[in-house]
Amino acid sequence: MEYLDKNIYEIHEALANKKVTPLDLVKEALDKIKNDTNNAFEYVYEKEAIKLAEELSKQEVEVDNPLWGIPFAIKDNFSTKDIPTTASSKLLEGYLPPFDAEVYTRLLNKKAIPIAKTTLDELAMGGTGSSGHLGKTFNPWDKSKTRMIGGSSCGSAAACAAGIVPFAIGSDTGDSVRKPASYSALVGFKPTWGRISRFGLFPFAPSLDTVAYFTRNVKDSALLLNVLGGHDIKDTTSSSIPIEDYQSLKDKPYKATIIKEIYDDLKDKTIKDAFDKLVSELKQKGYKINTVSIGFDLAKAIYSCYYIISSAEATSNNANLDGIKFGVNKEAETYEEMLFKVRTEGFSDRIRRRFVIGSISLLEENQQEIYLRALRCRRVIVETFNKILESSDAIILPASPTIAPLFGDDIPKKSFAKDAMISDNYLAFANLGGYPSITLPLGFEDEMPFGVNITSHHFTEAKLLKIAQTVEQITGLKDLSKK
Repeated sequence: MEYLDKNIYEIHEALANKKVTPLDLVKEALDKIKNDTNNAFEYVYEKEAIKLAEELSKQEVEVDNPLWGIPFAIKDNFSTKDIPTTASSKLLEGYLPPFDAEVYTRLLNKKAIPIAKTTLDELAMGGTGSSGHLGKTFNPWDKSKTRMIGGSSCGSAAACAAGIVPFAIGSDTGDSVRKPASYSALVGFKPTWGRISRFGLFPFAPSLDTVAYFTRNVKDSALLLNVLGGHDIKDTTSSSIPIEDYQSLKDKPYKATIIKEIYDDLKDKTIKDAFDKLVSELKQKGYKINTVSIGFDLAKAIYSCYYIISSAEATSNNANLDGIKFGVNKEAETYEEMLFKVRTEGFSDRIRRRFVIGSISLLEENQQEIYLRALRCRRVIVETFNKILESSDAIILPASPTIAPLFGDDIPKKSFAKDAMISDNYLAFANLGGYPSITLPLGFEDEMPFGVNITSHHFTEAKLLKIAQTVEQITGLKDLSKK
């Protein structure tokens, strides 16, 4: 019998009833990884996971610890001591971090079992799951291997969607967990910025980066936040606001808001009809749902603002990738020549493009017109959404205007086109404002999933999770995987 396509609590119950052991689970995961065709893994903990599982299998099950003996996967931009960590970049091949990321440590302390490091868009920059040094990561729901699962947390999404692990850790800087969740029938949860420690997460854009994760239902997401959330002295940006019991979800009708410009931009009738049906059923449960306009120009500015700020921060934060401190080294007569070789050969075109845009934005003669203007735009965006969330419990919208796109639909090439869809790029507002945001399954079209996204005010994760659980009850879509 297979267990890893079940949710965390179901697997824990099987462990507690001695129907399965941690070693059985690890062997099942390793077998699935060997037969997986989705290109989701950078490193597999074969020997390490078996050793840990053997030790746990000799112990009594910790019945009050649902993560005990549960295999998980983690995105390869989290530091794992003495385990290869490349962020899917040629430049970092062979890098062995000297310490563990805090989220990784907390999971190990709960005796969860790491089974693999997963693929990502190189250095977590991108939304296609195709720019990592191992090539494309495929969507388990698509038998033709022509549709993307999204990025940058593509490998973690694929591992969870394929039933290899019941949860997987990722990072979300613009929509890197929430968009893949929509494309793969998963729950993708990004808590408030600072709610989970970023210690050990490779920096992309620290003012936007958030530790996030995939599960198969909302209850599992609440469990993980109780484990991973809370202050970390090693991360000065982690919040000292006490965590709540996110698993004690109280039921009550809430007030939700739809953003007119984003909703109006939806073209897919199946997705729009499914969303309208959900809204109608929420109203029947007593929810008050209104529509608010933020203006077309502001809605369209969200992605441009995100792209400029994230590129500028990425340029600064990755300046240390020079081939000397870590990563691939190139022989040269001068430092400048070596740096040119390392970064030209080590980075893909997309990364170099980001760094060029970031560098241009930060030049003294351009800062006022590009970078500082983006910061002012960010302030306007955040003030606008703060005002909405002060009078509403949540913002609710389809997570994506389409099912998973074909790999030929290269999103970065059309990001700033005049006809770029607002509804395809709006999720970044939750990163610009640091809001908690969750995506969960809404429906299917041509046997491919699509999702709904819900975002609430800072540190209101308990309320957000309750609303998400209500949506989950309405749709009946949970605990999904595609073998």
